[in-house]
Amino acid sequence: MTQPKRVPPSILSAVFAISFAVLAYQVLLMRLFAIVQWHHFAYMAISIALLGFGASGTFLFLARAWIQRRFAAAFVVNALFFGISGLAGFALAQHLPFNPLEVVWRPTQLLYLLAFYALFTVPFFAGANCIGLTFQRYAHVIGRVYAVNLVGSGLGALGMIAALMVLAPQDILKGVAALGVAAAAGAALRLARHRGWVAVAVVMGAALVLVLPPSWLAPVMSPYKSLSMALNVPGAQVIAERSSPLSLLSVVQSPTVPFRHAPGLSLLNQTEPPAQLGIFADGGGPMPITAFSGDLDALGYLGYTTSALPYHLLSDPEVLVLGAGGGADVLQALYHGAHAVDAVELDPGVVRLVQDTHRTFAGDLYGRPDVRVHVADARAFVTASSATWDLIQIPLLDSFAAGAAGVHGLSESYVYTLEAFETYLSRLKPGGYLAVTRWLKLPPRDSLKLFATALRALTRQGVTEPAGRIAMVRGWNTVTILVRAADIAPADVDVIRAFAARRAFDLAYAPGMKPEEANRFNILQEPYFHQATQALVGAKRERFLNAYKFDIRPATDDRPYFFDFFRWRSLGEFLALRSVGGAGMIEWGYPVLFATLVQATVLSAALILLPLWLRRRPVRSSVGTGRVMVYFTCLGLAFMFVEIAFIQRFILFLGHPVYAVAVVLAGFLVFAGMGSAIAPRFAAWAEAWMATRVKRGPVRALGPTGWAAGLVACGVLVYQAALPGVFAVAWDLGGGGRIALSLALIAPLAFFMGMPFPLGLGRVNAHAPRLVAWAWGVNGCFSVIGAIGATILAVHFGFGLVIAAAALLYALAGVVGVTARAGGGESANKR
Repeated sequence: MTQPKRVPPSILSAVFAISFAVLAYQVLLMRLFAIVQWHHFAYMAISIALLGFGASGTFLFLARAWIQRRFAAAFVVNALFFGISGLAGFALAQHLPFNPLEVVWRPTQLLYLLAFYALFTVPFFAGANCIGLTFQRYAHVIGRVYAVNLVGSGLGALGMIAALMVLAPQDILKGVAALGVAAAAGAALRLARHRGWVAVAVVMGAALVLVLPPSWLAPVMSPYKSLSMALNVPGAQVIAERSSPLSLLSVVQSPTVPFRHAPGLSLLNQTEPPAQLGIFADGGGPMPITAFSGDLDALGYLGYTTSALPYHLLSDPEVLVLGAGGGADVLQALYHGAHAVDAVELDPGVVRLVQDTHRTFAGDLYGRPDVRVHVADARAFVTASSATWDLIQIPLLDSFAAGAAGVHGLSESYVYTLEAFETYLSRLKPGGYLAVTRWLKLPPRDSLKLFATALRALTRQGVTEPAGRIAMVRGWNTVTILVRAADIAPADVDVIRAFAARRAFDLAYAPGMKPEEANRFNILQEPYFHQATQALVGAKRERFLNAYKFDIRPATDDRPYFFDFFRWRSLGEFLALRSVGGAGMIEWGYPVLFATLVQATVLSAALILLPLWLRRRPVRSSVGTGRVMVYFTCLGLAFMFVEIAFIQRFILFLGHPVYAVAVVLAGFLVFAGMGSAIAPRFAAWAEAWMATRVKRGPVRALGPTGWAAGLVACGVLVYQAALPGVFAVAWDLGGGGRIALSLALIAPLAFFMGMPFPLGLGRVNAHAPRLVAWAWGVNGCFSVIGAIGATILAVHFGFGLVIAAAALLYALAGVVGVTARAGGGESANKR
C-alpha cells in the first residue's frame, strides 16, 4: 500500500482533537476516581489509559492490511466510539459492586476490578486506534504526527484543569465526549463515499452526548466514605457543594443528629460543643464549621482534647495551624489565649466556605485581626517562610473512617516526612513546640512512625539526647505527640501529667516517666504505646524496627508514603485473623496496587505475544523482532518511570497532586511533541556529523536513536541531582511562578525524550512496516507496567531508584537501538 506524501490538515486537526480528548479524559478520571474511591486509586487512570493503547497496538497489527484500506472510515468509527464509550463506561461502572477493601479476602472482587478495567479501557482503546491508524498511514512522516499527538495531549491535560475550575467533573465528561465526535467529523471530510451516512452518525453521536441525563453521570461515592455514612443519618442533607481541581466540597447539615466533631474529646468533658456544619472533601472528613458568637467560654470543650496539651505549656503563644480546614483548631488556639494565629489551608474553596458562604455562622472567624489566613500547601508555606512560632500545630488531616480502613497506604504525604519535621523544628522559637495529632490505631502504627521520625529529625539536627525533647499522650481515639525545641523540663513533665490525669488521658511517653504511669485510664491489654516508645528510644531501636509487624520507619521526601505500614511477612498472620478483625490491620492500598500490576502484566504479555503467535511466521526484517521489542519495552518503562517520578517530585513543589499531574503531563507531552517534530532534523544532523567526524566505532554504531536515548539517560541523572537545589531556592515564588518554573525545568529533558520513539518507529517503518503497530503496542503495554511498577519501586526503595532505573533503561535502549543490520528487510511500501 503506497503511503501518502503529506498529512492532510483535516487529519492533523482530528488527531489533535482526539489526543486532547484522550488526555483530558485521563485527568478527569483521576478526579472522578478520587471522588468515588480514594486519592491513590486516581493513578489507576494512568495504567488504564496505557492498557488501552497497548491493546490498540495489538489490534492494529493484526488488522493492518484490512483497516488501512478503510483509514478514514475507521478513524471516524473509533472517534465516535471514544465519545460514546467514555460516557457509557463511567455510567456502567457506577453500578459495579467493586469494593477495594475486600480484594484480599474476597476473590470475586478481582473480577469486578477486571470489569472496571475493561469498561474504562474501551474509550482509550478507541482513541488510541485513531492515533495508531494515523501512525501507520503516515509512518514516513511520523515525527510530525507524533508531535501533533503529544502537543494535543499536553494541552488536554492543562485544559482539563482549567475546566475543573468552573465546572463539575460530571458536566465536563460530556464536553470530552463531544471532542471525540468533533474528531470524527474532521476525519469524515476525507471520506470519498458514504458521507451522508457518516454525517447522520456524527449528528446522532452528538445528540446522544447532549441528551444523556446528568444523573447518569453523577459520581456515586463508596459507601465506606465519611460523606456516605453521614448522609445515612435521618435528616442529614447537603446544603452546599463546590467543585474545583483540588476537591469536591460538600457542606452537610444534620439537624436530627447534630454534628459534634471534636476528635480526641475526653469522656470527662462537660461542655457541649456548639452547633456545627460538616465540610467533606471528596467524601472524606468532616471538617467542622463551628457556630461561633465571639464568646470563647462556649468553647471549653476544646480544652479537653489531646491536641490542647501544648497550650498548657505555653503562655500567650503565636501559633501556626497547618491544615486549618473549617477553623476548629484556630478556635482552640484562640480559646487558649493565642495572641496571633496563622491558619494555612490548601483548598481555597474551604476558606471561601468559612470566610464568605458561612461567614455569619462561623462568627467571621477568618476575618478576625488576630487570625491570618494563608491559602497554601502546608509544607511549602513553612519552607518558604522565615517566620518562627511558639507552636506549630498539625491537626488531624484525614477522616477516622479512611484512616481505620487503611486506604491511604499509597497516598503520598510530604507533611509527615523526615525532612518536613526538620523544617518545622527550624521554625520554632526557643522553647517552642511542634504538636502532631493522629488517630489512635491498634496495634500502634501512625503514632510510632511519628515518634521515630521526631527522634531521627532531632538526631540529624545534632541533638545528643532526643528522647528528652518528646512527649506523647493518648486518649480513647487520638494520640498527640509533642516535640520541643529544647529539653522538656521536669516541671513541664508535671504539667503534662496533670493535664492527662484531669482528662483521663494516658501518658505514653514523657522524659523520666515510670512504667506504672502508663495505661491507667483507657486501659489496653498491655501498655503497647509505652513499651514501643521505650524500645524506640533504647539501644535496640533497629532490632525493634526490623521485628515490628508494621513498617514504622520514618517516611522521607524520596519515599513520602507515611501511611504505608504494609509488610508482606505480616499478611498471612492478618488474613488468618480476619474473622476476628485482622483484615482491618492490612493497609489495602498496596495489595490492590500489586493485584493491578499482576493483572496488567498478564494482559500485556498476552497483547504482545498473541499477535506473534497468531501470525505463526516470523516477520523478516533487518532490525530484528527481538531488538524492536527490547527497544520499545525500554522506552515504555523508562518514559513512565520518569513521568511518575517527576509527578511525585513536583507534588512537593506545586503543592497538590492534581496540579503536579497536569503540569508534568502537559510539560512532558507538549515539549516531547516539539522534540518529536525536530527528530528528523536531529537524525539528519547526527548522520551528517558522524559521516564527517566518526567513520567507525561504537559512537557510529549507535546511530541517531542511540544518541537521543543516551542524551536522555544523562539528562535524567542530571535532573535527579539538580532538582532539590533548584526547588530550595524557589519556594518563595507564587503559584503561577512555580508552574512557569516547573514547565521551564521540564522543557529541555522532555524535548529530547520526544525523539527516541519517532526515530525508532521511523526505522521500523523503513525496514519492517508490519511491525509499526506492534511496536506501538509493546510501548503501550510496558507503559502500563511502568506506571504501576514505578509506584511499587518507590514505596520500597524511593523515587531516586526509580529515576536511576529510568536512566539505565534509556541507556539500554540507546545501546540496543533499532539500527538496521546488513541484509534485506521488508519494503515500506509492501503490505
